[in-house]
Amino acid sequence: MGFLKEFKEFAMRGSVIDLAVGVVIGGAFGKIVTSLVNDIIMPPIGYVTGGVDFSNLKYVITPADASAEVAEVAINYGTFINVVIQFIIIAFCIFLAIKGLNSLKKKEEAAPAAPLAPTKEEALLTEIRDILRSK
Repeated sequence: MGFLKEFKEFAMRGSVIDLAVGVVIGGAFGKIVTSLVNDIIMPPIGYVTGGVDFSNLKYVITPADASAEVAEVAINYGTFINVVIQFIIIAFCIFLAIKGLNSLKKKEEAAPAAPLAPTKEEALLTEIRDILRSK
């Protein structure tokens, strides 16, 4: 019974729930970025490069043989190129989000600061003034 109670306390912490929400949103964002790369960015790049579809680029080590039922063995470097582009887009979006959050934090920190302490000269002049007043 203690195990279930401990698990419930763990699962209901705010940080765990925030993490779960972040994972779900991240998964959806990943699908958006995948579509952006595959459907919007890569077609113009393929057009510029003479109709090359990066997702089909591969180095075949062993070709498929239907009569012997041998599957193709290949290094799919085109898929890797697509994934690298997706990573760059996601990293850039995260950079922009963190930069925005940091700028908001800086604005909060830039709120009115405590008055500055007097300089040595000001303190000395204040002391001289107080001595002259007391005479």
